Amino acid sequence: MQTMIGVIGGSGLYQIDGLEGASWVRVKTPWGKPSDEILVGRLDGVAMAFLPRHGRGHVHSPTSVNYRANIDALKRLGCTDIIAVSAVGSLREDFIPGDFVIVDQYIDRTFAREKSFFGTGCVAHVGFAHPTCARLGEAAATAARDSGATVHVGATYVAMEGPQFSTLAESRLYRQWGADLIGMTGMPEAKLAREAELCYACIAMVTDYDCWHADHGAVDVAQVVATMGRNSVHARSLIARLPGRLGPDRAPCPHGCDRALEHAIMTAPDRRDPEALARLDAVAGRVLG
Repeated sequence: MQTMIGVIGGSGLYQIDGLEGASWVRVKTPWGKPSDEILVGRLDGVAMAFLPRHGRGHVHSPTSVNYRANIDALKRLGCTDIIAVSAVGSLREDFIPGDFVIVDQYIDRTFAREKSFFGTGCVAHVGFAHPTCARLGEAAATAARDSGATVHVGATYVAMEGPQFSTLAESRLYRQWGADLIGMTGMPEAKLAREAELCYACIAMVTDYDCWHADHGAVDVAQVVATMGRNSVHARSLIARLPGRLGPDRAPCPHGCDRALEHAIMTAPDRRDPEALARLDAVAGRVLG
């Protein structure tokens, strides 16, 4: 199998530099429109696809992002691995603004988003104990270090609905829960990537201390934007190094991300809704036939 890296750019990352044969393509999905067209090309001999999560010009809020369409579109294009870049607040003293963090766990506090490709007509339950791909996360961490960024590996990301930032009481509560980072876009993106049998890793770029920190009583948007601007230099360098880390030839994921649906479909074959199956052609075609 050939590697194709899908990059979902969050706040602060709106392009990939140096793509050969780059062009923006429009992808139709059964789940509606993705956030934007997708930039496709090759970098160091590896196929790449870049999707700005909020759309060019930042036109979608964390809630209005069509996560299902985004993941379906990347899968439909042939992506095998997804690197998600997200701006986050830190809930830890030692995760300072400007640092990069490789996420390995989530707490999902979102409530107004479609969170699964499956439902009435075709029910499935995927394992999600380890929501990110360790292989892909390791490659991202190495690429980030090589780019000169300060990198922490392993963190719990609490995903809030937004678009407002958290209250002080919420920020303190999440710290008591053991969360390390707070953001608005990690869920249901990671869940949907698992359902689509895509390896997924999240590179979180710390922009602020949320509002729990004694010296940072509230999130300052101007400061967040300035930090994102500094982080984006490392983020673009990191992304440019990934093809060299992953290579053009791809073996099956040792953690089984690309076989997540192997025993997940619950609905009996003769009870599956044809319309539901048609929508799942890209996401679950491997197991639905």
